[in-house]
Amino acid sequence: MDGRKNPAFVPEWNLEDVRTTFLKCVGWQTEETLDPINCPYHYYCDSTYPGNYPPAVDVLVLVYTAVSYLATLLLMVVDMVSSRGPASSFSQSKRFLLPSGPFSLPIILLMLAKGHRINSVFPLSCVGPAILQLVYISALTFDFGANENIKYAFFEASTVSGILHASLYLDSVILPYYTGFDALLSSSFSGECVSCVCRKEVLVVGGKLVTYRGWSVTTSLVVGTLCLRIVRRLYEANKAKITAIISLSESLSFIFIIKDSLYLATNSPPEQYLLRAAAFGGVFVLICLHLLKKACNKVAQWSCPRPREK
Repeated sequence: MDGRKNPAFVPEWNLEDVRTTFLKCVGWQTEETLDPINCPYHYYCDSTYPGNYPPAVDVLVLVYTAVSYLATLLLMVVDMVSSRGPASSFSQSKRFLLPSGPFSLPIILLMLAKGHRINSVFPLSCVGPAILQLVYISALTFDFGANENIKYAFFEASTVSGILHASLYLDSVILPYYTGFDALLSSSFSGECVSCVCRKEVLVVGGKLVTYRGWSVTTSLVVGTLCLRIVRRLYEANKAKITAIISLSESLSFIFIIKDSLYLATNSPPEQYLLRAAAFGGVFVLICLHLLKKACNKVAQWSCPRPREK
């Protein structure tokens, strides 16, 4: 929103400072209004996140995210073109290369936990959702682990915990951003201070312009799928039924991942458009590869002759 078109905007205010105040605000306070007709709700920003890290930190995060994505892409292609299952040692080593693995996932958690200060060259407020979806896809696509059931359950449980924490950390980054975006776009300046605005309706956490949340149905479906995999691995009974439920839960997870990606690609705040397009374009490539792999496996199953019953 161009504040200069607002009659209450003070020309001395720096537009970039106003934008930063709104988008990094973590505490919006309401106060009594003297004009209940034209300004029924009056808000001002009470506190903001600290300043951004140096651009070098953003560059490091960008490089690490790109490497994690390329590793996921490469391993998906290798699994597709491989005529036989990978060796156990290679399967074990793959886990450490993936965004959902025990090495990369803690680093991604640290990135998201500090995401409110990674906001210059590679703003996580814009691409953070794509990073979380990269973790989703990695966890759903690669189902391998240690030979021992207990170790497998430990690895999967740590992935579940990491995904839940990543969702919460992402919300701590995007909710203030979406709230400030709503306040900036759907309000009018009152002129009393830089962040003082008049609104016709209540300002809610996360705003109403962008409804995406990290902690969502998608997260629940992904976590549920991983938990069911643990159950199938630890318990011998009813494996066929559990496998069918896992297949359904995995399919629903990808449907919601696609829905979230399409929504974010078209309804996110109009900032860093090219970066956001590249991020979600990469997500769509991984989804297409996964679907292609599933289709190839189905065709291979149908083409294999079934043993005749005697």
